[in-house]
Amino acid sequence: MPGWRRASRPRRIGTLLRLTVVAAWRQDPFAKAAQSAFWLTLSLPPLLLGLLGCVGYLGDWVGAPLVEELRDEILTFANAVFTHQVVVDIIRPTVADTLSHGKAEVASLGFVLSLWAGSSAMSCYVDAITAAYGQKSVRHEVWQRLFALLLNLAGLIVAVVTLPLLALGPDVLPRLVPVAHRQGVEDIVGASYYPVVGLLLILALTTLYKLAPPHKLPWHRGLPGAVTAMASFLVASIGLRAYIGWIGSTGYTYGALATPIAFLLFAFFAGLATVLGAHLNATVQRLWPAKTVRWSRRLLRRARGL
Repeated sequence: MPGWRRASRPRRIGTLLRLTVVAAWRQDPFAKAAQSAFWLTLSLPPLLLGLLGCVGYLGDWVGAPLVEELRDEILTFANAVFTHQVVVDIIRPTVADTLSHGKAEVASLGFVLSLWAGSSAMSCYVDAITAAYGQKSVRHEVWQRLFALLLNLAGLIVAVVTLPLLALGPDVLPRLVPVAHRQGVEDIVGASYYPVVGLLLILALTTLYKLAPPHKLPWHRGLPGAVTAMASFLVASIGLRAYIGWIGSTGYTYGALATPIAFLLFAFFAGLATVLGAHLNATVQRLWPAKTVRWSRRLLRRARGL
């Protein structure tokens, strides 16, 4: 872009943001964010049921106290988002039965449904990121859908391992050290928990920006979009939490639909932030091109060999 390198830093940032917004607006990021939010919301309940069905079989291995603690954590979270009657009549019996005996049919069916709905959400992300990078027609549509399915399957495997660790780690980790040092470890874990979770999410987003497009850029080129997406989602979630709190204080609620509507809104803003982050990365690549990467060198060698 002529004169880009000679422009002042504030002007560069202004140009970068303007081009990012214009490029994103042309491709309707709201539609992709809405689609991904719907499929993500649809995939969450069967995923949780599948995880609970698996934990029931691990009771002897992880120990009954840990399973009981997991049950209490789930019910505490459920009491915070659902009505007391729903927790008593539906959630508590289901969680107790699944965690105590293990349900192969619940685990298998839950993971199949979650894989189907989650792959549709991942397909929306891959399509939006690929389009933002200007590579929409490079990968075949059938392979793109299969690629999204494989990405979602890999994400499920990672989630099965990391989600229990993130949920129980702050309580379990201090117990592994001597009593004399336990309080210090608790303070360190409490102070570093949310920064570590945020860092893991940024790494996951950066990896998604790396893997989604057919012609891949260096991994670090996805960091600006990942950090921007994380910051955008945090700002949006703060505003959304304030709005939900205000609605609750006025006495006007959505009844039984309040929780899925709130989660759907959070998922929408998460999808929108992810799409905008991809457009930011694409704009950075346009204004400040990366050095010749492996795929472009391979194309040049093929062209020279013709």
